[in-house]
Amino acid sequence: MQLSMFSAISALRSHQTFMDVVANNIANVNTPGFKQSRISFLSLLSQTYSLGQQPNPGSNIGGLNPVQVGLGMTTGSIDTIFTQGALQATGRPADLAIQGNGFFILSDPNGTLYYTRDGSFGLDAEGYLVHLPTGYRVVNSDGTPLDQIIDPNDTTVVGWQVSTNGVISIIRADGTTEERGTLGLARFANPSGLLRTGQNLYRPSLNSGDPVNGQPATDGFGTVVSGYLERSNVDLAKNLTDMIIAQRGFQANSRIVTASDQMLQELVNLGR
Repeated sequence: MQLSMFSAISALRSHQTFMDVVANNIANVNTPGFKQSRISFLSLLSQTYSLGQQPNPGSNIGGLNPVQVGLGMTTGSIDTIFTQGALQATGRPADLAIQGNGFFILSDPNGTLYYTRDGSFGLDAEGYLVHLPTGYRVVNSDGTPLDQIIDPNDTTVVGWQVSTNGVISIIRADGTTEERGTLGLARFANPSGLLRTGQNLYRPSLNSGDPVNGQPATDGFGTVVSGYLERSNVDLAKNLTDMIIAQRGFQANSRIVTASDQMLQELVNLGR
């Protein structure tokens, strides 16, 4: 009875984590570039009462299987699923989405690099291309922040654009264009190993591999689509189903705790 209670308690903890993962997925169903997570479980050690016995042909006695009782379960891993999210038109040419493989690269004021699929970009007051939610500057294919896109004092510039291969060009009043830099993308051997840092950003971990930088539409990198943002890849129907599964699993194991408690109560009452 003690073992049954401990097994149920381990399951309650794990199913609470399951619900936390599902809740975070559903909470970010409309977060640009968000990638949903998946949880997996592992069984714990088993208490062995007998190792079993091999058959004995001479005495016509068959073998016996091991006798073991499991000690519960635990969370095995929580993995990020980096499938492509749907692209949604925004009407803002500065909004960029990646169709295919790769991450945008951002640099904070200290030079620390972050990676994201959220292309909510725009120009700051000095004419640099930045990630609007954080203010971090966008990095080129060489791994350094892009140069100034538009000089605020240059009155001949009427706009700017980004091509599918990441080339950024300014448009002058006379209709001519001038290249001002190239967006950089990065890819990882194991993107599921990236660390979430909040604000739709990721950092490399010990198991993600080192970033490989390149230019969009080359060497296996995806293309850049202007005027679109990548939506969250959360499968709402699956996560609502997982929510029910987590809830029922929690309820079933809470009943085990209740039943084990009632059995212990009966045992205590034998002495009365």
